[in-house]
Amino acid sequence: MKLTAFQSKTLLILIPLILLLSTAIYFYGANETTLPKMTVQEKKARFKNLIIPAIDEVYDELMVQYLDVSESLKSGSDNDMIEKLKIEYKAKTDNELLMALKPHPKSIAIAQAAMESSWATSRFFNEANNIFGVWSFDEDEPRIAALKKRGDKTIWLKRYPSIKASVRGYYRTLGRSAAFKKFRQLRLKTDNPYSLVKKLDRYSEKGAEYGDELTSIIKFNKFNTYD
Repeated sequence: MKLTAFQSKTLLILIPLILLLSTAIYFYGANETTLPKMTVQEKKARFKNLIIPAIDEVYDELMVQYLDVSESLKSGSDNDMIEKLKIEYKAKTDNELLMALKPHPKSIAIAQAAMESSWATSRFFNEANNIFGVWSFDEDEPRIAALKKRGDKTIWLKRYPSIKASVRGYYRTLGRSAAFKKFRQLRLKTDNPYSLVKKLDRYSEKGAEYGDELTSIIKFNKFNTYD
C-alpha cells in the first residue's frame, strides 16, 4: 500500500526501554491495515470518533485525581494514598508528584495519536488498540509482533484491551519517565500546548522538529478547541 505523507513522518527512536515507547514504528510494521477506501475528511472523522472520546474521559479522570491530590497535600490527609502514588510515579517530593499527575492539554495527546497511529489506520492500532506505539518486554502480557525485526530480534507491541487503556498508559508513561522531566515541570506551570510540545523533543529522533510538527497538526486541525 502506498505510504501517506503522515506515515513517512512517524518513525520513532527508541527512548530508554523503561519508557515502553516504540521506535521506528512504521518501519517495524505499523503500516495501514486493510480498511475501506476513505477520503482524508472521512479518515479524520473516523479518527476523531474513535480517539477523542477516550482522551476526554482519561483527561477528566486524571484532572480529578490531580485536584484531589492537591487538596490532600494541602490538608495533610490521605497520606497512604499519597505515598502509593509517589511510588507508582517515581516521585520523591510533593511537587514532583503534582508534576507527574497533572494531565497535559488534550490537543497534544490528540496530535500525537494522529501522528503515531497514522490517523487510526496503523496495524498496531487496529489490531491492538496501541495508539502510541508502546513496546512490550513481558512475554506474559497481551502483545503483538511487529512485521519486521530489529536485526534478529522480534519487536513486540503491547496489546491493550481498549483505546481508553492505551490513552491511560500514554499519560502514565509521560508522568513517570525521566526523559520527560522538563515536560512535566513546564506543564505544571502552563497549559499552553505550543510551549509544551517543545519539551517533547526526546519523544522522537527528529528532536525539536517533532514539536514543530505537533504544533502544525494542532493548528491546522484546530485541536486546541478541545482544550
